[in-house]
Amino acid sequence: MSIQNVAIIGLGLLGGSIGLAIKERAPEIATTGFDASDTVRKRARKRGLVSHVADTAGEAVSNADLVILCVPVGAMGEAAASLADALPSNAIISDVGSSKESVAIALSEVLPDHTIIPAHPVAGTEQSGPDAGFATLFADRWCILTPAEDADEAAVASLSEFWEKLGSKIEIMDAKHHDLVLAVTSHIPHLIAYTIVGTASDLEDVTRSEVIKYSAGGFRDFTRIAASDPVMWRDVFLNNKSAVLEMLGRFSEDLTALQRAIRSGDGETLHELFSRTRAIRRSIIEQGQDDAAPDFGREH
Repeated sequence: MSIQNVAIIGLGLLGGSIGLAIKERAPEIATTGFDASDTVRKRARKRGLVSHVADTAGEAVSNADLVILCVPVGAMGEAAASLADALPSNAIISDVGSSKESVAIALSEVLPDHTIIPAHPVAGTEQSGPDAGFATLFADRWCILTPAEDADEAAVASLSEFWEKLGSKIEIMDAKHHDLVLAVTSHIPHLIAYTIVGTASDLEDVTRSEVIKYSAGGFRDFTRIAASDPVMWRDVFLNNKSAVLEMLGRFSEDLTALQRAIRSGDGETLHELFSRTRAIRRSIIEQGQDDAAPDFGREH
């Protein structure tokens, strides 16, 4: 099946970027969009994030053959319910959430008779809202699809082709495995960032102005991650609770081992760990997932 009409529900960073990427890389696809915020809808119209910004979710999806829910994972069920009555029977329902098992369950409960293929484009910035989107967000980034075992193969192929048009590389993965992988690569790092920035802010013997004034590269990069959308990340942790807690337990054990090495003066253990993690950084650069330029390629 060929995807010709895409409805985007939620016109923030990801939803807006999808609309702009379609306009630039797949202009033959018609786009409609909806956001629950009237302010966001007005801004989306002004920026031209989609061809048509609808006033209701039902209007947005009435002619869609692909619906992409770009809302916090905790709001997936509510968003799906708002458009259920207007949804064409042959439409593919997908999303961009960072946890997949909970999304699959929520959407299946609300839309039991529709084709549901959860997806996660592993791309983003710390910015949010309709002004944050840009057309190249997904270029050379992975998009992970987590279809059920009995999912329609033609629909999976169509959704894969769609994301490839936007510049993404496709990976098919079991939803539970996805949630464990992303707990390590994304969710725990965000949790650590929120924690360390919060700790620095709470220190009684260091003023807030000093924390900001003397921010070294490491702390500065943590603040970038910790500036991410609080609603989205609240929902990620609550909806991927099992995988996050499992990986957080592993991390706590490793942190305790480091604490022990520092206390006992075990430089060999520290050097071995730091050498291993340095090699991982090099591998990420070699696979084109980051920039080797100084300061992560940032322009100044």
